[in-house]
Amino acid sequence: MAGIAAGLEIAGVSRYVSVPLAAAAVTTLVLAGTFHRLELVLLVISSVFITYIASGLLAHPHWGRAARGLVVPDLPFQRHAILVATATLGTTLAPWGLAFIQSYAVDKKLKPSDWKFERIDVIVGAVSTGVIGFFVVVACAETLHRRHTHINDASDAAVALTPLAGHLASTLFAIGLVGAGLLAAAILPLSTSYSVSEAFGKEGRIAGNLRTDPIFFSTYIAMAALASLIVLVPGAPLVPILFLTQAVNAVMLLPLLAMIAHLTRDRALMGELRIGTVSACAAWASTALITVTVVALGVFSLLPGH
Repeated sequence: MAGIAAGLEIAGVSRYVSVPLAAAAVTTLVLAGTFHRLELVLLVISSVFITYIASGLLAHPHWGRAARGLVVPDLPFQRHAILVATATLGTTLAPWGLAFIQSYAVDKKLKPSDWKFERIDVIVGAVSTGVIGFFVVVACAETLHRRHTHINDASDAAVALTPLAGHLASTLFAIGLVGAGLLAAAILPLSTSYSVSEAFGKEGRIAGNLRTDPIFFSTYIAMAALASLIVLVPGAPLVPILFLTQAVNAVMLLPLLAMIAHLTRDRALMGELRIGTVSACAAWASTALITVTVVALGVFSLLPGH
């Protein structure tokens, strides 16, 4: 919801208008739509992320430095920098995302013969997310970092593009914010609804309705309403909230990844679907990396002067 509010505020639309309308539209889409219709709409919305790539190109970055930064990180050992690194890991390997994928596969009624295509779908999505994220960083580095601009609101990133890259880059970045907001407004409550339904022994179904699946749809409505109310709180520090929630994601990932790595290696439980050594090593390496960043964040938070 924050992305929707920030993106449309650039066009002069108040968040008190855009957020309720977006929440109502997305909730109606989920409540009244079929799985495949919702999937198609979300795919169309996700296509707007190409605007982030365009914004990065229009910012005319120094590609040599950008490429070097991909493989040679330059992270100052300060609390804020460690917080950024932790939040980046938390939003990249989001706990809700890991839960959503398996619930989504069940709701989509995939058969074992479909799993190879689902694996391709997940890999393509993960790679695309990384590429888009790279261009977001490039666009912001060439504007915000160069001008030492402080972000008080998500729309500041789009506005800061204008002096160096022109209004087109700013507009494209704003469109990307709105698209990301709409996608998140649909998927995050869905992930929560799936998990809550499963906790009660029920199978969440988009094809159902409030009468047949009250837990699933009530949870969705409650999450959409709560997200809207948080964004509409006057003076709510949206950027700090975004950072801190993603850092919390990283903390929550530790037990979740460890549990997944253990369960997926259990031959009695997984049978022929048991993951191999390479996948297990990747899971434990990810867990170790997140552990290091979370512990470092805790240490630097306690040290004076950091």
